[in-house]
Amino acid sequence: MNASPASPLPVILDVDTGIDDALALLLAATHPSLAVKAVTCAAGNVSLAQVVENTLGVLDVAGRDDIPVAAGAEGPLVGRPRDASHVHGANGLADITLPAHGGTPVDEHAVELLRRTLDEAVEPVTIIALAPLTNIALLLRMYPAVRPKIARIVFMGGAIGTGNVTAVAEFNVWHDPEAAAVVLDSGVPTLMYGLEPFYAATCDDTAIRALTSSAQPAARLAGRLLAYLTAGRGEEGRVRAGDAPLGDAGTVCAVIDPGALTVVAANVGVALAPGNTRGQTIVDMRHTSPGAPGTPVSTGVVTAVDTARYRDLFVGALS
Repeated sequence: MNASPASPLPVILDVDTGIDDALALLLAATHPSLAVKAVTCAAGNVSLAQVVENTLGVLDVAGRDDIPVAAGAEGPLVGRPRDASHVHGANGLADITLPAHGGTPVDEHAVELLRRTLDEAVEPVTIIALAPLTNIALLLRMYPAVRPKIARIVFMGGAIGTGNVTAVAEFNVWHDPEAAAVVLDSGVPTLMYGLEPFYAATCDDTAIRALTSSAQPAARLAGRLLAYLTAGRGEEGRVRAGDAPLGDAGTVCAVIDPGALTVVAANVGVALAPGNTRGQTIVDMRHTSPGAPGTPVSTGVVTAVDTARYRDLFVGALS
């Protein structure tokens, strides 16, 4: 059942704010069916410092500087951080300069803000994870007692088929495959919003023009970010020419309106060995649990999305 404005669903967003994270933040921060309790940041699309600055700036544009923001992991559990500025622009936001803001992150690590927010929650909270899963993996390992306070983890990551950073790996999982494995093996209910829906939910030129001409600052910023993405940015062939993927914002749409999704139950593993398959998500739809026949599958995998429905949801919410 969708949450109503009278009873908004409590959520935490974990981000590595590039363009599509910004779109997701704008939607989550302004939609009446969601109550954003906190935003935590990890390095990914850009450096951690830039992620924090982008997040504070986007929330300010959305009129939500009341939401606490915390800096978290500066890199993956294993190895070094590798950014995606070639897709998102040098500052992660299509090189758009946001208005000056007075926001500052809270004086605690993202994992501590996650723990505290969950501890204080009256009801279980949905975590919308749009970054490499480093912060979430650290939370689950450091504070396993909070797991009952997590309703589920809806994460943008992985792919059933072709990857976007290698032939088989999607960026968020590839950036920290060990963290993704920790989350998927944690027993917390998870929904994987992978590359298939990521590229399927799009805004066309008409929708982008409607956003850029809006009187709402959040809508205008969204329109400018989406217009930047229409150039392809290395994703040619995935999205129709002139359209822009909602990307991470589609993951937020999936929480607001899950009825527009096609979801299958699957066991999802992560390739951790060095080589050209590292970071691949292995999506086993045979409905069996390795080593434990009959064990319930805890991962839902989105295989399709109603594009028009999410486009209308996104544009309508911001405009």
